[in-house]
Amino acid sequence: MYEHHTEPLLPLRMFLRRLIRHVFLAASLLLGSLAIGVMGYHGFEQISWIDSLLNASMILGGMGPVAELHTTGGKLFASFYALFSGIIFLVTAGILIAPLAHRLLHHLHMKEKRNTTKVD
Repeated sequence: MYEHHTEPLLPLRMFLRRLIRHVFLAASLLLGSLAIGVMGYHGFEQISWIDSLLNASMILGGMGPVAELHTTGGKLFASFYALFSGIIFLVTAGILIAPLAHRLLHHLHMKEKRNTTKVD
């Protein structure tokens, strides 16, 4: 998926295409995670769809739940969903940062290689 350090830097147009693919992957992951939360809150707590969306969005965004939970199943779901959301946040950040970090490191490695060949 990424070019090897011995290969030239990816042209800007192809890099932007890669970046867009990563953004779509991250958005898909967030939407899928949000859907899990909405279904869980609606199923376990019998909360309306819009309130389930609000609760799932708030948990996924790191803010905390809005509606009070009444059932044991709902409280267990909310606990696991909060932990899951923390992991999803880290994974999403990694997906978004990966192409940028790779390009920067690849560029720096190419500069380093050019500097060492000039000295020799």
